[in-house]
Amino acid sequence: MSIWRASRAGDRYTESQWARYPGNPGKEPRSGPVVRILVVEDETALAAQLESALRAAGYAVDRAASGDRADYLARTEDYDAVLLDLGLPRVDGLTLLRQWRDSGMAVPVMVLTARGSWSEKVLGIDSGADDYVAKPFRIEEVLARTRALIRRAHGHAAPELRCGRVTLDPRLAVVTLDGTPVTLTGHEYRTLSYLMHQLGRVVSRTELTEHIYAQNFERDSNTVEVFVARLRRKLGASTIETVRGLGYRMSPPSPAKGHPA
Repeated sequence: MSIWRASRAGDRYTESQWARYPGNPGKEPRSGPVVRILVVEDETALAAQLESALRAAGYAVDRAASGDRADYLARTEDYDAVLLDLGLPRVDGLTLLRQWRDSGMAVPVMVLTARGSWSEKVLGIDSGADDYVAKPFRIEEVLARTRALIRRAHGHAAPELRCGRVTLDPRLAVVTLDGTPVTLTGHEYRTLSYLMHQLGRVVSRTELTEHIYAQNFERDSNTVEVFVARLRRKLGASTIETVRGLGYRMSPPSPAKGHPA
């Protein structure tokens, strides 16, 4: 049995390990980094397990099983990362990747493929891939690489995100205020995480809504105001700034007077 599948006897997980694994669809998903991810994989079982694990980590996930469907979603929806298989029906992954890059699409792409030769890895990266994982792989590695991919895309070298008194650790899905853990709902966490990934930039309500919810979820931009209000109560009124008519912004605190920037 493939390494990425749960099995009572296989070398991926024992039954008791799978019961504790966060990607197990029988467990309650925990909050995680707010990112919309497109999983492009034609093997149904693997695609379902990737989606389950990513959702359990707090991501909003859409799936495509063919190249043409992936191309449509990537051009009509706003994703923070794409997990892309190369051996796709109708349009193969490398062709798709080249077309995206040629058209100026800068979305981070991690290639997932059974093609293991070094020459094909080089070809994938030269075609515009940002990372490459060969099958069979462990879900934990894909999750870790996805976190790193998104950090790099937003210019964050450190694994933790910081803004003044607030720290967010995407690896553990933990938010602290002056070192004290703060309990957030899933949507509050996703809202905060996206704003912290866009530190210093004004983010519209529409953009926030698109990144908080998956494609098949009923979206309502008015709920963003509710999540922001709750975050202000928990983290401080000045944590998130309202830019009238434009959206919201989190900015690092200005240097204190008398101290160099």
